Amino acid sequence: QLVESGGGLAQAGGSLRLSCAASGRTFSTYTMGWFRQAPGKEREFVAAISQSGRTTNFADSVKGRFTISRDNAKNTVYLQMNSLKPEDTAVYYCAATEFGASYVKLSNVGTWGQGTQVTVSS
Repeated sequence: QLVESGGGLAQAGGSLRLSCAASGRTFSTYTMGWFRQAPGKEREFVAAISQSGRTTNFADSVKGRFTISRDNAKNTVYLQMNSLKPEDTAVYYCAATEFGASYVKLSNVGTWGQGTQVTVSS
């Protein structure tokens, strides 16, 4: 089970940090990722991190602004979002997959969180 937290309202240029807590003892064996879905749009990949945390992958739209990290001792993955833009407004979903961080996509996600709303005002 994946449970996201940390969403909310931010102004353009501001920051938010999302957290995703996982239950179970196998967290460290999964690649973790974040996706987002804006109203009327398809869910899209945002970022992913390998089991060890050494490899990360980002969508072009968030490169240089978002970072992803994980704490395997706490079964938690984080998404630090800086320099937020109104177009970052979406529901953000945590995801777990057995695929590598460079290969994460919608079709290979095995477990989803319930999502957390991020709204960025201009």
